[in-house]
Amino acid sequence: MRTITGYWAWAAMLGSLFCCVFPAAAQAQELVVANATHSLRATPISDAIVRIRIAPIGSEPEDASWVVGGDVRAHRAVAQVSANALRTARLHISVDAATLGLSVDDQSGQRIFASDGEPLRREGQGFTLRQRLEIGEHIFALGDKTGLLDRRGSSFVNWNTDSWNYSSSSDPSYKSVPFFISSGGAGGAYGVLLDNSWRSWFDFGHREADVLAYGADNGPIDYYIIAGPTIADVVRRYTDLSGRAPLPPRWVLGYQQSRWSYESEAEVRALAARLRAERIPTDVIWLDIDYQDRNRPFTINRQSFPQFRGMISDLHRDGFSLVAIADPHIAYAPDQGYAAYDSGAAGGHFLRRADGTTYVAPVWPGPSVFPDYTRTATRDWAGGLLAPLVDDGIAGIWNDMNEPAIFETPSKTMPIDNLHRIEGDDFAPRTASHAELHNVYGMQNTRATYDGLRRLRPDERAFVMTRASFAGGQRYAATWTGDNSSTWDHLRLSVSQTLNLGLSGFTWAGADVGGFTGGPSAELMTRWFQYAAFAPIFRDHSAKDAPRAEPWVHGAEHLAIRRRYVEERYRLMPYIYALAEAGARTGDPLMRPVFYDYPALVDSPCSAPMTFTLGSALLIGGNPKPEDDVAYPVCLPAGGWYDYWTGARVAGRAASDGRFALLDVTPRLDTLPVYVRAGTILPRAPLVQSTLERPQGALEVHIYPGPDCHGTLYDDDGHSMGFARGAFARQSVTCSVDAAGRVQSVTFALREGQYHPWWSAIELVIHGGGTYRASLGGRALDVVQGDGAARIALPDQRAAVTVRLSQ
Repeated sequence: MRTITGYWAWAAMLGSLFCCVFPAAAQAQELVVANATHSLRATPISDAIVRIRIAPIGSEPEDASWVVGGDVRAHRAVAQVSANALRTARLHISVDAATLGLSVDDQSGQRIFASDGEPLRREGQGFTLRQRLEIGEHIFALGDKTGLLDRRGSSFVNWNTDSWNYSSSSDPSYKSVPFFISSGGAGGAYGVLLDNSWRSWFDFGHREADVLAYGADNGPIDYYIIAGPTIADVVRRYTDLSGRAPLPPRWVLGYQQSRWSYESEAEVRALAARLRAERIPTDVIWLDIDYQDRNRPFTINRQSFPQFRGMISDLHRDGFSLVAIADPHIAYAPDQGYAAYDSGAAGGHFLRRADGTTYVAPVWPGPSVFPDYTRTATRDWAGGLLAPLVDDGIAGIWNDMNEPAIFETPSKTMPIDNLHRIEGDDFAPRTASHAELHNVYGMQNTRATYDGLRRLRPDERAFVMTRASFAGGQRYAATWTGDNSSTWDHLRLSVSQTLNLGLSGFTWAGADVGGFTGGPSAELMTRWFQYAAFAPIFRDHSAKDAPRAEPWVHGAEHLAIRRRYVEERYRLMPYIYALAEAGARTGDPLMRPVFYDYPALVDSPCSAPMTFTLGSALLIGGNPKPEDDVAYPVCLPAGGWYDYWTGARVAGRAASDGRFALLDVTPRLDTLPVYVRAGTILPRAPLVQSTLERPQGALEVHIYPGPDCHGTLYDDDGHSMGFARGAFARQSVTCSVDAAGRVQSVTFALREGQYHPWWSAIELVIHGGGTYRASLGGRALDVVQGDGAARIALPDQRAAVTVRLSQ
């Protein structure tokens, strides 16, 4: 069984995350079909998830995984099994006994998944799986691969690669997430997770227009078919399998300032002072490699940072959290008093060459060695190296270069015949090649970091940022899209990449705002700030050989616009934080394609580039060509919308089928179009300069009248694991509207949890025009009319109450 640490310990604290998703079955069954050469085993993990394993006769591989925990793999749904078929409450799986081809239908008989005429090809140790690609299918996920949001018509390789200065057609890239979602076929959406860590590939109708093919160079044929019928269903079930991104500290949601590098204590202090003087709300300052002694991880350059702990303490008092880089390589420094190397060498924690000698290769510190993270003992040792940084007050850790990246070699990484040891987890202890474990190296690096932080601060939420990862890596770390460029094309990429990361389980993702290399123009930087204000992670980061990219670099006009969008993010913090908490429970991403919540629009103009939603309530109507000032249409799903900035209702040209409307927008530098779904109850907070600052004033609860009127209020202390023990406040709010669309009542449900939120007063803000009278428990409430809204003040409500409204 998997050791209960890190994410899994957090899940256990919540009372067994998977107990209700995968109920134990009294009569667990599975289907086994064999032909002359191979056997196929179909195992119903749940009513809507089936695991498929195919192996040569007599050589079934061990039941082990880096992605899906043993407790999850052990679950079974009740199934009816016949000679070549298996049926659950949701799925019917049939197998062709001659070819081992699969057909999967839903409970209504709609075909979800069908193998191609030659479903399995073997090529030496490798394999190819083929399935039918219907004419209406769209393909999503696969992590942050470049290109369009829809993967159809493209092919990709999974081999984690240092992709500095990549383009929109570069592949492979930093992460390998062998999971895709299909939508638009006759049976709705489905997903496939290929649980294989070797170099793998996916072809979505590139070589053959009607064939979806995927395979790997070696390793097991072990994959999961995940039924919908919607994309949201698939994502939630995929994260049931691979794990969910845990709730981060609240400061992660704030604005974050970074550069390679802020090279001295004086520069960091001056940066913090300037951010506060310019009144730019900020929560995080990042420290890149130059804070270290000779670029050696787990050291401090005491000449440049003479009062490192004091600096962190002073900045924390002013509302800043510091995140420090800790790359996976360790300087090869025998007999030099470098503790990380000395303790690692003594414990046998470094990777070896094929001949058994320690592998040494150049990275930032010069000659370096590399921890063997597939050993439990090595991960425990590596996590312990963080203790001095934690003692100094560092709030989070940044794992970079963990593809792993190697200098001075064409492959950009280490030899594939390097030797790892697998010790722990579900695997039998053995030596394995880097070819097998390359793609999980970064993920296991972050696992060591995450578990180390959780051990060192057991009641604090851990934050880790990683560049490289694998399917399931969201359990341990947030991520970003790597070393992007200061171009309009990369602004567009930042949206599609972040959306596909969210569909791949990585709730917490972002891109270097403004671009890492090259230096953005003033307009590009301002536009990027506007979009990033509605992304999961909002970090301004740039390279040391690029122009400065702090918010003020292009003058007062651009600074004012950028500040406004940062401020708006902080005012929206109650909404964003509630989304974060819900996502930790459900797997729903924060930043979503429009069709995530409106499945019928997957093939509509609502899938246009640069259009997305933050949760289900806010729609960001971005310009498909953000560098242009030509008017463009924004697609709004049917049901009604309001302009976020003015509160006014908006309407466009209704589509002939009524599914959506198109609203013409003329671009303006100071405005990114944002719309609120009719029926939204949206919480907003008074402005603060840091999430560590307690807001002063009432919680605003904005009501945008419409059908299915609802919202959620959520709060906790923002940093501890207390929420897992009931120290949270969660409250649903609903409203009723009459036939004319006017609000008749606002109901607060009984609050869940034992935490007292920061607000002691609430101000209802009812949009849509009209005048109102209000009462609570028969007592009249004051109503202030103005700017097209009615404002009603009332005390915080823990109990279930209803505010009555009349005209």
